[in-house]
Amino acid sequence: MTQPQYPNQPYPQSSGAPYIGLPGSPYPVLVSTMDDLPGFHIERVFGEVIGLTVRSLVNGLNFSAGFRAMGGGEQPEYTQMLAETRHVAVMRMCIMAQQMGGNAVLAMRFDCNEVGEAMSEVVAYGTAVLARPIDIPNEDRLPD
Repeated sequence: MTQPQYPNQPYPQSSGAPYIGLPGSPYPVLVSTMDDLPGFHIERVFGEVIGLTVRSLVNGLNFSAGFRAMGGGEQPEYTQMLAETRHVAVMRMCIMAQQMGGNAVLAMRFDCNEVGEAMSEVVAYGTAVLARPIDIPNEDRLPD
């Protein structure tokens, strides 16, 4: 499955799994750092999913950031690059979860490493699951 042009649109579900992501989420499945999903029943556990990306640091980026680093403070070039890298890693993890038939990833974590002196590796990993909302009787619902 290839990545769509517009990442805010849900990917086609081959498994018939309902889309349970939050409105406005940039990811095609629900991604949670929790081990469970309150209000959902986990029908099936598919297993570990990962998304990996390695980015090289651009020489121009290093040059301009090097001057700014002398004064201390945040390096916006690196902040933006790492934020984009994390997003790509999570998106790849989500695609793997969908390919397995999942509609959510639980216990999502990140791992970041330096590869050599000029590259940064980011991996997002978690557990792909098929989750369905639990039907809550009307009398147990909270008022709007």
